[in-house]
Amino acid sequence: MKPETAAKKLGILVDATPDEFRAGPVTRDELAALQVDPPEWLATLRREGPHPRGVVAAKLGVSNSGLARAGITEPLTTAEIKDLLAAPPEWLVEERARQAGVRAEKRRLAERDAERAANADRPRGGGGGGGGA
Repeated sequence: MKPETAAKKLGILVDATPDEFRAGPVTRDELAALQVDPPEWLATLRREGPHPRGVVAAKLGVSNSGLARAGITEPLTTAEIKDLLAAPPEWLVEERARQAGVRAEKRRLAERDAERAANADRPRGGGGGGGGA
């Protein structure tokens, strides 16, 4: 697979990887080995960053769209993320609240769907029963 794909699967920025990682394709076995026993450069990247957008969003508790609305276009390091969480700017407070609302709505819909499925499994009563002659 391309180094970009492997980096995405590893949750890292390809631009932050060593040249030898970017030099050629990464086999599935090589990817599995990196996941099971990460070399120091990979452990450091995962620990300190810079992190790709999806990882930044997850660590901040917001969506990728929330980052875009806030104008966050560059990768952030773990230290930068910690600073934002320690003293959250207004945009982060708003985006985290928005994300909490989205999660609550997803839960509500899942519960509704589960209730509907449970009701569909129940036998329906009434109708057709034997009146007498």
